Amino acid sequence: MSPSAAVFSVYPSSAIEPLRTTRITDRPVPPPSSLSSASFSPFLGTTLRRASHRSINHGSSTWTSMPRRTIPLMEWQDCTVKMEIDVPISVAYNCYLDREAIPRWMPFISSVKILEDKPELSRWSLKYNAFGRDLEFSWLARNMQPIRNQKIHWRSLEGLPNRGAVRFFPKGSSSCLVELTVSYEVPQLLAPVASALQPFLQNLLGRGLERFANFARTYQQQPET
Repeated sequence: MSPSAAVFSVYPSSAIEPLRTTRITDRPVPPPSSLSSASFSPFLGTTLRRASHRSINHGSSTWTSMPRRTIPLMEWQDCTVKMEIDVPISVAYNCYLDREAIPRWMPFISSVKILEDKPELSRWSLKYNAFGRDLEFSWLARNMQPIRNQKIHWRSLEGLPNRGAVRFFPKGSSSCLVELTVSYEVPQLLAPVASALQPFLQNLLGRGLERFANFARTYQQQPET
């Protein structure tokens, strides 16, 4: 946020009128039980309401409040899954780095397309039937600078807001631990089932890592180009 700007005006001494003193008295803060039901917590996905337009008389002063408005606050959720995979850490890393191959093992990802002129960017499509709906979402993601054989991470630039990281930990010369973390903003469409969405997606990501383990073993057997 930009800092507030302070404006000072200078007047001739003859133009300065005596200051009027206003007495300010301390008033107790109302207890939580008396607060409006429109108060909110940004972590609960509730709404923020502004007071309705009305005038309140306080002696000779009149205060006017703003019109009532509802602003939706979206909820963010995090999912983390991990699995030990019996391939060398370099194989798992290179396999996951192949973004366009991800739909072959992640159940709900239908396509990933790397932009030819900007290889760090990719367009993702999600298609899956869940909660009695055919869900379809898309987003443009940027792959952040990876750390070889340690970390691959990304964030969305437009579309479905999400970010995440996959980390690799050696468990020996021929195996490694893969940890996948995905953070996402709950779509408005799925807000009514937000509490069920997190365990549902966590299960899908776990199944995806199981398929990734099999894919990585096949990937290891492919001849290097």
